[in-house]
Amino acid sequence: MNWLMSAALVCSASLLMSCKNAQVKDETPAEEPAAKVVSTELIRTSQSWDGVELPDYFEGRPELVAVKYVFPAGQKLGWHHHVAMNYGVLVQGELTIIGLDGKTKVVHEGEAVVEMVGTVHHGENRGTKDCVLYMFYLSQKDMPLAVQHPEIPL
Repeated sequence: MNWLMSAALVCSASLLMSCKNAQVKDETPAEEPAAKVVSTELIRTSQSWDGVELPDYFEGRPELVAVKYVFPAGQKLGWHHHVAMNYGVLVQGELTIIGLDGKTKVVHEGEAVVEMVGTVHHGENRGTKDCVLYMFYLSQKDMPLAVQHPEIPL
């Protein structure tokens, strides 16, 4: 019996070592080169999209605000203007921005845009899929991000 048990133990140990070695081989990933960080400047400007020079910074403590906007297909944002400078990146869809003076800017997926300051405008999604826009405001405490103009019909 001792001989039979010893043989079984040796076979079991041998089998376990084979399985363990197989697992080590399967779990060890092939060495891949490390990915590098890629930096792509999207925009650098001192003008809004309509070519107007941006105003000087406010005096006092800044308040930075980041907002994600989702425009469903076919939807429009009402007429408004911004007091603070703001810019953003369109990450999905296509956004059309229209100034009260009729100037138009179409922002495409992946593009950056610098909004008008003090000029009445609105945005609309004329596409068939949701438009997703991330905007960054250089504001101050208690300052509205936008001043609405409901008296102007779309």
